[in-house]
Amino acid sequence: MTSTYDQSGVAEQPQAPDQHEDVQRGAEGMPEAPAAAAELAAVEDVEEAMRDVVDPELGINVVDLGLVYEVQVEQDNSATINMTLTSPACPLTDVIEDQTSSALMSGPGGGLVSGYRINWVWIPPWGPEKITDEGREQLRALGFTV
Repeated sequence: MTSTYDQSGVAEQPQAPDQHEDVQRGAEGMPEAPAAAAELAAVEDVEEAMRDVVDPELGINVVDLGLVYEVQVEQDNSATINMTLTSPACPLTDVIEDQTSSALMSGPGGGLVSGYRINWVWIPPWGPEKITDEGREQLRALGFTV
């Protein structure tokens, strides 16, 4: 007999095994291993998905603009994104949050992560030096001098 625990940590009453229960067996006649837990999203995959989030004022993705400072993926497959804006007074944070939701939470099987949180970070402040080479090329193509 085994004891199982619910989410509160309280033990449920053990139950005797069913004497007629069929056991799935693998090719070797051994019981099959339980299915592996869902894989965690890689930080690199979350960063790549964030390239679909475009700053509405400049038309460049938030990664290449250097707005994404850090990405973490927790054991429950939720992502925490530390990012900033080009200006703390940016009126378009809702647009960026909506795009982030689409980039991370939609797609086959429900999305890349199980949930996400954006931490808006103001220190260090954003500056043009944070723009990637790809972002600089995109800005030049739009007529900006960087």
